[in-house]
Amino acid sequence: MLSYLLFTIAIAGTLGSTVFLGLALVGAWRFQRDLWREAKRPAPDAPPPVSVLKPVHGMEPSLRETLESYFRQDHPEYELLFCARRRNDPALAVVDELCREYPQVNVRVLTCGEPPYPNAKVHSVATMIAAARHDILILSDSDVRAHSDYVREISRPLVDPKVGVVTCIYRGMPVGSLWSLLEALGFTVEMSSGVLIARMLEGMRFALGPTLATRKDVLAAIGGYEQFGEYCAEDFLIGNRAAKAGYEVVLSGHVIDHQAGDATFLKSFDHQIRWMRSTRFSRPKGHFGTGITFAMPFGVLGFIAGIMAGAPLAGAALLSWAYWNRVILAVAIGWGVLRDLNALLFCWLYPARDLMGFFVWMGSYLSDKVVWRGQRYRLLAEGKMTRVE
Repeated sequence: MLSYLLFTIAIAGTLGSTVFLGLALVGAWRFQRDLWREAKRPAPDAPPPVSVLKPVHGMEPSLRETLESYFRQDHPEYELLFCARRRNDPALAVVDELCREYPQVNVRVLTCGEPPYPNAKVHSVATMIAAARHDILILSDSDVRAHSDYVREISRPLVDPKVGVVTCIYRGMPVGSLWSLLEALGFTVEMSSGVLIARMLEGMRFALGPTLATRKDVLAAIGGYEQFGEYCAEDFLIGNRAAKAGYEVVLSGHVIDHQAGDATFLKSFDHQIRWMRSTRFSRPKGHFGTGITFAMPFGVLGFIAGIMAGAPLAGAALLSWAYWNRVILAVAIGWGVLRDLNALLFCWLYPARDLMGFFVWMGSYLSDKVVWRGQRYRLLAEGKMTRVE
C-alpha cells in the first residue's frame, strides 16, 4: 500500500515538473519574441546620463575583475558611486587602484557608517542615491560583472516615463569548485525559468537584486528607498510597489554575469538557504508552489516506489524522464536564452542541482533565521528582518 501511495505522489510530482518545463519553454519563446520586436524600435538619439551605484563590503573572489567592468562602459555620460561603511574597507582599496588606472571615468567614493536598520545594503545605497547627480539610477551588486553595453541597455527603457523599473536575468559565474558550479547553474536555469514563467503568467511585478534600474521620481512615488531598510528582499519590493503604483517593470534582454562565490558546500548551502528563506517570507504562496517544480526528487521517489511495488521498469522510467526533463530545461533556458556555456557543457549535471535545490527548499521551512554578513536575523511577515543578538 505504501509503495503505491509513494508511486502516486511521484507521478503527480513528475506531472507538475513537466508542466513547469512546458511553461518555461513557452515563457522563453515569448521573451525572445518580445526582444525581437523591441529590437526593431529605434534607439534614442542621446542616451540619458546615468548614476551607477555600487555598494561594497570587504573582499570577494574576482572583485577587481567585476568592478573593473564598470569602468569600461560604452556610455557617453555616467558616474560611478561606490560606498562602504568605512574608508579602510579593503574593497575601496581596489576601487582606488582602478580610479588611478581609469582617470577618465567619473568616480566618487562614499562612506555611510554603521546602518541604522537591519539591511546594511539599503543604508549604503540610500547614501549614494542622496549624492547621485543623475535621475536614472542603476543599483548593482559588487559581485556582478557587466558587459560594455550594460549601462546603455539597462537605462534605455527608463527614457519612457511609463517605465519605472528595469531588471534582468543573470548567468551564474562559478569560482572553481563543484558546489560553486551547482549554485551557478541554479542562478542560470532555476532562477531564470521561474522569472520567465512569472513574466508570462502575471507580468513583471518584481525586480531582481543583482541589478535593477529606476529613477528618482519613481522611488519618491513609492515612498522612498529608505523604507526598505527593515526588509531582506528590497529588490522584490521595489519592483512590486512600482508595479502597484502603475509603472511598468521591464525585464531587459541584457544578461549579466552574477558570481557564485561560495566554494565550499556549507557556504553554498547557507547562501542558498538564506535566499530561499527570504523568498518564503516575501512571497509565501509562490514559494510554497515551488516545491512541485522540481523533477529529480519525484523521479528518485518513483524509482524507489517502483522497486518496492515490484515494478522497477516503471520506476526507472520516472527517474529517466525526471533526469531528461532537467537536462532539456538546462539547455533550453541556460543556453537557449542566457547563452551560458556552462549550462550547455554541464547540462548532464544540472539534475544534481535540481535535487539539491529541493533540499534547499525544504530547509527554508526549518527556521525563520538567516545569517547575513556574519549577523543573525529573524525573518518576519513580508520579509521584514529583526536582528538576533
